[in-house]
Amino acid sequence: MKTIPFLFFLFFFLPPVDNAGHTFVEEAPAKYLRIKPRKGDGVLSILRRYRLLESECDTKRFYEINKLSPKSKIYSGKTYKLPIFIYEFNGKSIRSSIGINDWDKAVRIQDYNNALTKEGIKKKGFKEDKVLWVPYRELFCDEKVRIEPVAISSSGKREFPIFGKKYAKTPLKSNKLKGKVYYLVSGHGGPDSGAVGNYAGKNLCEDEYAYDVTLRLCRKIIEHGGVAYMITRDNNDGIRSGEILPCDTDETTWKDQKMFRSQKPRLLQRSNAVNTLYELHKKSGAKYQRLVAIHIDSRSTKQRTDVFFYYHSSSKEGKKLAFNIRNELKEKYAIHRKSGKYNGTVTPRDLHMLRETLPPSVYIELGNIRNPSDQKRFVLEYNREALAKWLFEGLTDFAP
Repeated sequence: MKTIPFLFFLFFFLPPVDNAGHTFVEEAPAKYLRIKPRKGDGVLSILRRYRLLESECDTKRFYEINKLSPKSKIYSGKTYKLPIFIYEFNGKSIRSSIGINDWDKAVRIQDYNNALTKEGIKKKGFKEDKVLWVPYRELFCDEKVRIEPVAISSSGKREFPIFGKKYAKTPLKSNKLKGKVYYLVSGHGGPDSGAVGNYAGKNLCEDEYAYDVTLRLCRKIIEHGGVAYMITRDNNDGIRSGEILPCDTDETTWKDQKMFRSQKPRLLQRSNAVNTLYELHKKSGAKYQRLVAIHIDSRSTKQRTDVFFYYHSSSKEGKKLAFNIRNELKEKYAIHRKSGKYNGTVTPRDLHMLRETLPPSVYIELGNIRNPSDQKRFVLEYNREALAKWLFEGLTDFAP
């Protein structure tokens, strides 16, 4: 007889579970949603799935309630809290269900629930299952986030200091890319120079040459009316001439974030910046957004490679983007290379900047920094300019 009330007591206090396998944990003022990560999940993929990346407040809260840091790993068998409160919908209104008076906030919460239901993350609509999901940001964050009118600091006279004194003035040549947004991420930087080669007795640092090509690409996008964000930035280098670009460690991440020494937090800085900007532009109506990551590979000194490309296997648009640029380079090599041959490849890879970012993305390797023939492709300034021009044409000629 004594075991009956004990069993009843246990059953009564088991955490509730919805039909999607989510569980809820008591926290004031309601309950936090709890989930178990899918295989291969990282923090950003989880937050992206539940539409929590648009607010730094939600991201910060995720780390706080799970007692994690940006360096922490996520384990598929473990349960994590999400900064999403669970309320019972009273059948009347969202405002009366959660005790708010803000009409706009109620509309945002309604749109949030409808979007996750449409995507299959929430199995039933809140009017059907009487379960309302409310992001932490809506109750505890007073964020007034705005998109800056230009991606790179400008005086209003189409002067962009990041390009350096010689190239700061950037005239508008066309509106070909009006309404299109590009996120440009040159590899490594800060405490990590990336791959290192040797040329004429001098060190070649991957981050410096990748940055110069990326900066030239950025300027071309702006010349044609596009919005371009340099996610990796060096405010005192600008577009440079000459063969030897001195190695330094003063690069930052958009916006003025000092780069972490460890690789994973450094990559999270970049993908976080991209995803935050992506969500803001999406809200403002941007329908075409793309990410380009530019690196230089390191292989055996004897191994020569043409420019080659990676995309994420789950991204059809990323794959299309990679092939478009590859085909453009193939056409250019047929004209400018004596043999006319081009051997650049396009393959899928599970890289952080492809997996953990929201826009369709392409990851570009410009060549082998240790091979003498490949080195000429980016050591010679006119070749860096040609690379940027061809990448630009491949990136934009097929944009809708």
